[in-house]
Amino acid sequence: MTILDEIINYKRKEVLERTATHPIQLLEKSIHFKSEAVSLKKYILREDKSGIIAEFKRQSPSKGIINAYADVEKVTIGYMQAGASALSVLTDTNFFGGTNEDLILARKFNYCPILRKDFTVSEYQIIEAKAIGADAILLIAAVLTQQEIKQFTTLAQNLGLEVLLEIHAEEELDKCISEIELVGINNRNLKTFEVDFENSIRLANSLPQNVVKIAESGIGNINNIIELKQHGFDGFLIGENFMKTAEPEMAAKKFIKGIETARTLQTK
Repeated sequence: MTILDEIINYKRKEVLERTATHPIQLLEKSIHFKSEAVSLKKYILREDKSGIIAEFKRQSPSKGIINAYADVEKVTIGYMQAGASALSVLTDTNFFGGTNEDLILARKFNYCPILRKDFTVSEYQIIEAKAIGADAILLIAAVLTQQEIKQFTTLAQNLGLEVLLEIHAEEELDKCISEIELVGINNRNLKTFEVDFENSIRLANSLPQNVVKIAESGIGNINNIIELKQHGFDGFLIGENFMKTAEPEMAAKKFIKGIETARTLQTK
């Protein structure tokens, strides 16, 4: 059994427990439930933004503890002040050390798009995402059927949420249904945790031109961004590279400043 299998098995049990303790009727009473979501797609494509989706996470199965004591308010506000296009907040507790409260707090202090980063296996989680203030959800093609992706996407869009569909393998391209406008290509294989940019580039070239392409994981320097941009990527999800530092928000500021400098030099 891979770590991804383990996560999904645990998540299915967790969702059943949460459904019993936090029923949908209660979620629908959230102050966020009727709020209009902010478009992740539009922010990624804004020319005055970096395309960076800056992620808040405390740990991961592959790296263990990354930053156990990071402050949600300080880091997420700092990310946006640094010029990030959007935020990604891990809400999985057992494997990533996150909570729904992390996203609720990030929402309180930020008006940008927030991606709820979790392992979606149930419609309940999509309703929950809306209730805690998310603007977009993540669907992982490796663990969902095409029918599930269509079903979950329809519900999300009916709630005003956008969907980021994550793929990693060529056989998952068929799951990129026409309703999906944002596709994330994970540079890291979730089964082996190896990083392969060439695989991501190959997959990006097979996607429709109108899809907003987002590179996820393993991005460690500005040269990675430059190369990926040349192959049609618009967005770049970065978490560990920032979170492993004492001040993630300052690491993001330095990184994004470097992108702006590189962009200026290219236009001269």
